[in-house]
Amino acid sequence: MSFKTFLGAAAAVAIVTQASAADLGSKKPAAAPEPLPYFLFMDTQVSYQFYTAAKEPAITGPIQKNLITLTHFDVTRWGTNFINVDFIKSNHFDPANNSTNGAFEVYGLYRGTLSGNYLAGAKTFSFGPVKDISLVGGFDLNTKNTTFDPQKRLIVGGVQFAFDVPGFLNVSLLAGKEWGHCGLTVAPFDFCVGVGKTTNPSFDVNAHIEIAYMQPLAFTGLPLKFSGFTNIVTPKGKNGDGTQTKTEVLSDNRLTLDIGKLAFNKANTIDTFVGYRYWLNKFGNSSKGTTGGTIENQIYVGAAFHL
Repeated sequence: MSFKTFLGAAAAVAIVTQASAADLGSKKPAAAPEPLPYFLFMDTQVSYQFYTAAKEPAITGPIQKNLITLTHFDVTRWGTNFINVDFIKSNHFDPANNSTNGAFEVYGLYRGTLSGNYLAGAKTFSFGPVKDISLVGGFDLNTKNTTFDPQKRLIVGGVQFAFDVPGFLNVSLLAGKEWGHCGLTVAPFDFCVGVGKTTNPSFDVNAHIEIAYMQPLAFTGLPLKFSGFTNIVTPKGKNGDGTQTKTEVLSDNRLTLDIGKLAFNKANTIDTFVGYRYWLNKFGNSSKGTTGGTIENQIYVGAAFHL
């Protein structure tokens, strides 16, 4: 508030006080504050990404992938909701079942939180650098028309720590349970039949750490931000082929430029970005194994359109 505005407000208060003193009988109780709207923030966007060096276990060729992603995020009075659906088309190095054409995959993810401060009705879970502690839960689902036919099903639940920083920094500590499918049952790729193997693996309950972050880079003088996520998935038992899984690490980070703000002074309309993705022991497959394709290490580009 400026000094001039402050003086105006003080004068208004004085006038109201004098009028109240002149006529106490006309005094009315203060109006109740307006309740907060249910949705405090909402953003939905469609983005396109292009990968030139994606990897898949047991595939040695460099896989090009085109991704169209639908993302929705909202903040309500009681927590948050995050939905992400990837539509992924590979080139011929990652072929569809019984085809020389590239595979098509749909991968969906949901995470929702319930704020501890909202449940307590006070800032009970705000202390030091921690802004809130929430309950968090969600699921992953996928389908892909390859011979392997993975059909991932994952549920997770735990707690999330939200830190008081510019932008945001959220750290989730989760327990997860995953189910899958292995379609490699016909020679010479019959990896999922036999003793100790299964076509429908039910993995062990394991620990997941999910870290999401965004930091505005205002010091650059540009509408630029750094954002990304890092997920750590501990070993979850045996894969469908009977091999023990390893700790999996996926880190995806990007620099995003708000083109709408820069060119048209309309923020959150059009973004462009360049990203870097590192994936170790992809899907829990050992990077020291003989199949290859379990370490992904690449730079990618893309654009996003906010709806």
